[in-house]
Amino acid sequence: MILAFRLVDIIQVPFGYLLSWLYQLTTNYGVALIIFAIALKFILLPATAKGKKSTMKMSRLTPRIQAIQKKYAGDQQKINEATQALYREEGVSMGAGCLWSFVPLLILIPLYAVVRQPITYMLHESADVANQIVAVIKEKAPDLFGKNQYYDQMVAASVIPQFAEELKGIVANPATLEGINFGFLGIDLGSVPTFNVFKWEVWKWANIGAFLLPVLSAGGQVMSMFISQRMNNSLVTDEKGVQDKETAKNSQANQNGKVMMYMMPLMSLWIGFTVPAALSLYWFVQGLVSTAMDVYLTKKYRKIYDAEDMARLQKAMEEDAIEAEKERLRAERRAANPDGITTNTSKKKLQQQQQREQEAAKAAAAREYAAKKGLAVEEEDKPSVMSGIPSRPYCKGRNYDPNRYASDTTEE
Repeated sequence: MILAFRLVDIIQVPFGYLLSWLYQLTTNYGVALIIFAIALKFILLPATAKGKKSTMKMSRLTPRIQAIQKKYAGDQQKINEATQALYREEGVSMGAGCLWSFVPLLILIPLYAVVRQPITYMLHESADVANQIVAVIKEKAPDLFGKNQYYDQMVAASVIPQFAEELKGIVANPATLEGINFGFLGIDLGSVPTFNVFKWEVWKWANIGAFLLPVLSAGGQVMSMFISQRMNNSLVTDEKGVQDKETAKNSQANQNGKVMMYMMPLMSLWIGFTVPAALSLYWFVQGLVSTAMDVYLTKKYRKIYDAEDMARLQKAMEEDAIEAEKERLRAERRAANPDGITTNTSKKKLQQQQQREQEAAKAAAAREYAAKKGLAVEEEDKPSVMSGIPSRPYCKGRNYDPNRYASDTTEE
């Protein structure tokens, strides 16, 4: 059993027991590894979903961030302040988003040890016993092992039954002496694929199948990154909620994604021919499941963001309609008054003006009537006002009388 405890064993030991249980249940290492990869992705789904949601939020803000960078070009402090304000307004947390995105990666890295160290984590032997088993088999059959000692346990685990007599003094658990059968569809998942499968002497399915696994893994990675990039670009919208294809195409994230879409699969392909085929199968299955989950999560959260974009677009259209109506009214006023002459249009002033016009009309009619009859018309005395300004009778003008409202009686 495993005696020395390490922090990574909190992750590796339980998943080692899970893979071992699946192997005993299915009696096929390849099938067990496929189920293990799928189960692992579902276990990490909550963290993956949080990371995806945050990534989608940030992708949608790309045009607005670029607008900020253009507006404050040369002033990095203002760019940072405006960007942080935008993130707060939209409820985006960069730290939390990056953290949730890294959680699956931080878990997956230790889990590679579960796959590449089957004697330790599937047969549950201590690290010392595992090293002794590898040393004994390597001494008896050194040609079985490659130059990369990182995967010696996988090679040794597959041939333990052939060296059972030599290992009895080292291994106390009889189940360990049965080893692990890495056969899957006629492929030895414990072997390292080679490029020379097209030679006639090695032209057999075991070698061809092992050769195809890294190729499929790299191809699946290209497909996954291509689909992910296309879906992320479709999320980029401007401040009105309209998809901005041009900004998405020219964004830095899109350019980096194109580079990664070719570099990462090439690296995966190269690594696939330096490690046992089991890891390529593991990566291939995980890639397919990751792509399916990415599509599902994108469609799920896109419904939410599409609703937000629709509300933003509707608000923008309403504001544009209001502004257009204001501009139409301004155009009508300019057309009606091309010289720009303004008049006082207050209600009180208009009423006073109408009253004066009516009185003047009456007076003119009276004078005309008197002229026809030969009658003399008495001029109506206009009431005088203290200020001398009829429209402002109580203002302090040149005729202002401070004693106007004083009592007529005087004290004796």
